[in-house]
Amino acid sequence: ISLGSGTAFLWSVYALIFGSAGEIGMRHPFEFVLARGDQLGNIYLEAAVGIVTFILAGRFIEARSKRAAGAALRALLELGAKDVAVLRDGVEQRVPITELVVGDEFVVRPGEKIATDGAVISGHSAIDNSTVTGESVPVEVTTGDEVVGATMNTSGRLVVRATRVGADTHLSQIARLVAEAQQGKAQAQRLADRISGWFVPVVIALAVATAGFWLGTGAGASFAVTTAVAVLIIACPCALGLATPVALMVGTGRGAQLGIVISGPEMLEQTRSIDTVLLDKTGTVTTGEMGVVGVHGAASVDEDQLLSLAGAVESGSEHPIARAIATHAAEAGSLPETDGFINTPGLGVTATVSLADQCFEVRAGRPEHASDTDLPAELITLLDQARERGETPVAVGWDGAVKGVIIVADQVKDSAAEAIADLKALGLHPVLLTGDHKTSARTVAAAVGIDEVIAGVLPAEKAAIVRQRQAGGARVAMVGDGVNDAAALAVADLGVAMGSGTDAAIGASDLTLVRSDLRQVGDGIRLARATLRTIKINLFWAFAYNVAALPLAMAGLLNPMFAGAAMAFSSVFVVLNSLRLRQFRGRWARTD
Repeated sequence: ISLGSGTAFLWSVYALIFGSAGEIGMRHPFEFVLARGDQLGNIYLEAAVGIVTFILAGRFIEARSKRAAGAALRALLELGAKDVAVLRDGVEQRVPITELVVGDEFVVRPGEKIATDGAVISGHSAIDNSTVTGESVPVEVTTGDEVVGATMNTSGRLVVRATRVGADTHLSQIARLVAEAQQGKAQAQRLADRISGWFVPVVIALAVATAGFWLGTGAGASFAVTTAVAVLIIACPCALGLATPVALMVGTGRGAQLGIVISGPEMLEQTRSIDTVLLDKTGTVTTGEMGVVGVHGAASVDEDQLLSLAGAVESGSEHPIARAIATHAAEAGSLPETDGFINTPGLGVTATVSLADQCFEVRAGRPEHASDTDLPAELITLLDQARERGETPVAVGWDGAVKGVIIVADQVKDSAAEAIADLKALGLHPVLLTGDHKTSARTVAAAVGIDEVIAGVLPAEKAAIVRQRQAGGARVAMVGDGVNDAAALAVADLGVAMGSGTDAAIGASDLTLVRSDLRQVGDGIRLARATLRTIKINLFWAFAYNVAALPLAMAGLLNPMFAGAAMAFSSVFVVLNSLRLRQFRGRWARTD
């Protein structure tokens, strides 16, 4: 590219100063075949400018995509708390997180992020670990329990003693894993560069040989140099500079219409050989939110009444499971009034509920809290079955006895089963990879049609499992949405992030699904493969078209002006071929 544009420019300057090209009234001779003799009336400035313009445009688009590589790390740094309420001599002081040291005690109120890794020294609460560990069910913590920085305190007030700060925290370890994975992934080499590795030396040798041949035959220096310029121009396709960026622009634009964001050209080639898809559970295959999946009343108990009473008593609690029951009950009908709400940490809640001119002292939570007597056999069976499936059963009782059970769980997405079937149709092997409990993971996998499950893994282990699969010869795609998935997304051959996920996951991914519809994973792979096919066709045309004309240029049968026109035509073809991607329609496409 440098030689083609540079030679055309230098020849044009020489022709303007020493030749007839600089004379008033100069004209390009409109001849296809070069005539032996003085060719100093021809200039090719437009070819030189066109080549450089197209190449720089392609490099600019590539640079923009590379600047996004640091987004995952920036997102991880933004995820943690910015300041913390530290206890100094029994008095709360709000200080920047950078001033926190190991051994400091700090307060975490409901709705606040835990500032750093530590141990609870007083208080009781439920911690939402879903974005960091992948566990969908909030974890109950009390005095002596370990907590992780950047997780969310959902209910009670906690006092925590810091055990790790700064670079030693769980979040910082994830950030290091992401950085290492992205650094290794940045070594991907462009297809065009590999082709140019052998194409460029051959063309230079041919141009020099052409000039030498015509000088040796006595054709004259001007004719010899002009034929060499024609060889360089026809073999220097500006279409090469357009082949990848234009196809990528059209493909990414079409993907954006369909809710699929392609991060850059490096990931396109990876989609060609993907054979294994690892899927996170919480927020990816499931909604990531707790919801009621079953209401079961004991004998002679009306289930609508059971749900209404349970929703009323749980409405006074901030616990995620309580909110799920209250929301579900409110959607079914208005909630009755309550009085005397009492929250018993670790056990459940109690309140007096007025319904249909009757007052009920309703208790909801663990079975031992909801009942003063033994549970009926059918309810014991329900409780056991729910726990085996990884669900959370909530016992509801009044009058000293359990009247029913409400089962709460992280709900499977409506589209998940169709998405898994679509991946299998593409010849891919889906695997559920999650930090959640094995029983819950196997239940979800069975519901959507996934045969292989790897559960209970830590964030660092997720990335290690991806590398282990790759070492075994698999080409791995990772689909996730949480901070705990970021390292695995970055190290995978193809990282796919759900649009509803954390910025860290999105920043570490190659594909982002805006609508968080798991079915779009298949569409994203189809679009990426279609874009890659288009790029390959573009590259083939950019080289083959010009290579075919090389013999004409070497024989002195191709005027450099026509060589420039042929080069321009190849660029037009590349653009038109790339525009065909606008007609791509995924299987689950929706452009609203």
